[in-house]
Amino acid sequence: RAFPGVPRGRLYTIIMAAAASAAADGAEEPGMEAEAQELPLGCGGEGGSPAAGRTPEGEERRDLPQASVSNGGDAEGGKELVELKVIWNKNKYDVKFCLDSTGAELKQKIHSLTGLPPAMQKVMFKGLLPEEKTLREIKVTNGAKIMVVGSTINDVLAVNTPKEAAQQEVKAEENKKEPLCRQKQHRKVLDKGKPDDVMPSVKGVQERLPTVPLSGMYNKSGGKVRLTFKLEQDQLWIGTKERTEKLPMGSIKNVVSEPIEGHEDYHMMAFQLGPTEASYYWVYWVPTQYVDAIKDTVLGKWQYF
Repeated sequence: RAFPGVPRGRLYTIIMAAAASAAADGAEEPGMEAEAQELPLGCGGEGGSPAAGRTPEGEERRDLPQASVSNGGDAEGGKELVELKVIWNKNKYDVKFCLDSTGAELKQKIHSLTGLPPAMQKVMFKGLLPEEKTLREIKVTNGAKIMVVGSTINDVLAVNTPKEAAQQEVKAEENKKEPLCRQKQHRKVLDKGKPDDVMPSVKGVQERLPTVPLSGMYNKSGGKVRLTFKLEQDQLWIGTKERTEKLPMGSIKNVVSEPIEGHEDYHMMAFQLGPTEASYYWVYWVPTQYVDAIKDTVLGKWQYF
């Protein structure tokens, strides 16, 4: 009735052909049903079947919460933070820091807090903190104490005062003290006056040691003494009438000298033979032109450093 004029047999043929075509178009590809069954629940990947997002009853599913590692820190901008207590030089700093940051990045943070350059920091957390690992990897937790050892550049400069300046301070302090030649223990020798056979002095001139012994001087007891420098043996011979002491240059700890008041062209000089000033061996009326040469020979140039 819907198609007037079309023979009944022809109409039956058209309807059967259309039904066969519709059945062919609706067939699923082999394996599609099995693949949809294997997709895990809640895996909303691209290209997935619409059925994968629904429960068997046809209701929309709810995504399950994803598991995460947490130290209880706050999260800002999707980053998990951990609370640290940084301790340096008796100072304490409460810091919130990203748990996935490295030890090198923590050093930069410490630099901003203390002014201590990263290269001069020794950061400790259960041993030396590795710079390349994250705080999470080394299991840093909330409330962890981070110990920092190191000195700022200003601290280092303050400790390592130039030695020349330090020597000047020592000399200035010595100048405040009573001159050695006024002390009673030395006066009893100096009051004897200049020895008649002492070697002549040349004021304002520095000379090398003579090839002959320095003689005509007094020792602490007032006896005559001579100094012989045996450079080939690296020895200093201190000779008196009674005996001669042969001292290795390396055994002499220090050499001090001071001009004799009123006779500045001569010095009184002491060789330190032990750990304290009590071991000083005093020699009086040393010609001033040889004083520096004696110090350089006995102590070497390193005495100035």
